[in-house]
Amino acid sequence: MASRADRHEQWAIFWCSLLQPLLCGEIPPQEAADFLRELTETERLFPDGQRKKPSRATLYRKWKQYRDGGFDALLRQRRSDRRQPRKKKRQAMIERAIELKKDQPRRSEETINQFLQDEFRETLPKATLYRHLKQAGATRLKLGVSQQKVRRRWTRDQTNALWVGDFEDGPYVFDVDRARETHLCAFVDCHSRYAIDSRYYYRENFDVLTDSLLRGWANHGASLQLYADNAKIYHAQALKAACAALNIKLLHRAPRDPPGGGLVERFIETVQSQFESEVRAGDMLTLERLNQAFSAWLEVSYHERIHSETKQSPRLRYEQGKSFTRHVDLQRILKFFLKSEERTVNRTFSDVQILSLYFRVDKDYRGDRVVVRYDPFDAELNSVLIYSLDGEYLGTGTRHEREGREEDTRPAPPSSPPKVKHNYLDLLIRKQQQNIERRSSGIDYREVLAAADRRWPFAEFAKQLAANLGRSGGLSAFRTDELESLQKVYQRLTFLDPALLQKACAQAQQRSIVEIVFLLQRLHDERRT
Repeated sequence: MASRADRHEQWAIFWCSLLQPLLCGEIPPQEAADFLRELTETERLFPDGQRKKPSRATLYRKWKQYRDGGFDALLRQRRSDRRQPRKKKRQAMIERAIELKKDQPRRSEETINQFLQDEFRETLPKATLYRHLKQAGATRLKLGVSQQKVRRRWTRDQTNALWVGDFEDGPYVFDVDRARETHLCAFVDCHSRYAIDSRYYYRENFDVLTDSLLRGWANHGASLQLYADNAKIYHAQALKAACAALNIKLLHRAPRDPPGGGLVERFIETVQSQFESEVRAGDMLTLERLNQAFSAWLEVSYHERIHSETKQSPRLRYEQGKSFTRHVDLQRILKFFLKSEERTVNRTFSDVQILSLYFRVDKDYRGDRVVVRYDPFDAELNSVLIYSLDGEYLGTGTRHEREGREEDTRPAPPSSPPKVKHNYLDLLIRKQQQNIERRSSGIDYREVLAAADRRWPFAEFAKQLAANLGRSGGLSAFRTDELESLQKVYQRLTFLDPALLQKACAQAQQRSIVEIVFLLQRLHDERRT
């Protein structure tokens, strides 16, 4: 049974999903009224199981709450569940829905519910309707009606616009005295094909997904969209809540539609053919050594090699396409990923058990049913948080020991495969160390900082260019897309100064940004040579 706090979170996710185009800026503010009016004209399946039309006043209130306080402001809302199941009536509705579907195989869920509304004054949720239609063999596929999708390649014009993620089975590694299978968790940037965060884990569950995403957000900021598989872990409430709080549009691959994830699948195929084949040909590694070698392969080989489709290396394309970074406050997001489990406080020892560890709880709660929240990636895990089923904080549970625990018995390790003559992993790691030493040696940081201080400021460059173009207002004289283009030119031209800009403007036959930028690049290359 879900706690009251979890039910509040479900409602907050529902309102964020409904208002997603407005919250993500896809709907201009002047068109907000028309968008909200369109939402009120369509019935929605609410988290309490009811299907109804949202009112405009409620939509405005939820929008204002998100603008004023973000996702957390929506968590304070409560709901009342008034669902009253009627078994006989529900069975009659299901039978009529099956009859309607077999009568017209292309008939949609919405059309069937219109018939049901007219006859029974009630509709069926989409998931419930589909489940019963499938059991009765009354789906489009079972009835011989199917359509081939028209597809197109994933593409985005800038870095961190869309991340695509997936899991894949990896090579076996040594863990203490046994062999264990690994799983590769990968997230790839759509624009550049850069591996945002990719590493091997022992498991393929939500805890691994959480660790991978937090690493990606910490190093690269938040993406605008996140595209994932249709597996259960990608529909987790915690992931939806975190994406809503970061204003990330969460997309899922359609069920039974593997081609939709072709971008990350292609990356995984490259990993398997170029990296994992070398791993399997050598000695069995530990998980730490496997990830160390994989990190070296990404840096030395994959990120530096020209991609067959983009015609650029992933690292170069990633840097060129990065116009801004949406930094993430991990302390604010981490609360959504604490794992929650219900436990009954032991009456004798006044403790709860998590991951084969025991945590002492206040003796007043002995025999009570509580919710235990903890960080699954904490290696020591010395404490957990204790909440009531209604979400009230009750205190901290501290780790303690019980006597008489049995020792684990594990099978003997398998025999090692034959060792190859030339170790490709050692080559990768050696090259990575050489790159690190080359980048960190021989740099005069005082000269670099002094040169950065002497460089012509971008604001002055834009102001003088606006004056030469006959525009007034400095930076405000340019549109956003023009400023982004000028910013990229400014970063490439290391010898840019007022004299160079004045010379380019004097040579320009037509005073336009395109022609002046072209002349600037040509004059800059002549000065550099």
